[in-house]
Amino acid sequence: MENQKRVKELTEKYGAENIVVIVGGAEAEAVGLAAETVTAGDPTFAGPLAGVQLGLRVYHPVEPEFKESVDPAVYEEQVGMMEMVLDVDEIIKEIKSIREEYTKY
Repeated sequence: MENQKRVKELTEKYGAENIVVIVGGAEAEAVGLAAETVTAGDPTFAGPLAGVQLGLRVYHPVEPEFKESVDPAVYEEQVGMMEMVLDVDEIIKEIKSIREEYTKY
């Protein structure tokens, strides 16, 4: 709930077009829920983003778009090991589908 509040406040302060959310869930379902929350609104209707469609850009660190935008040494140190144990294809598929459906920017 606190993260939803922070995302909402930052979006109001800086504008949705200037915000990119990086979600780091380990399972595709959790990633999808987080991505849907910051794009279409909290699907559980329990937090500050309930019914609030921010349409933010959202990515996971294992996605090529993110991976290509950071220093390769830093990526390897911070994410590389996790990439070997996560179901990268499922995570990418899930977050990409949410982004394509709900992202406005």
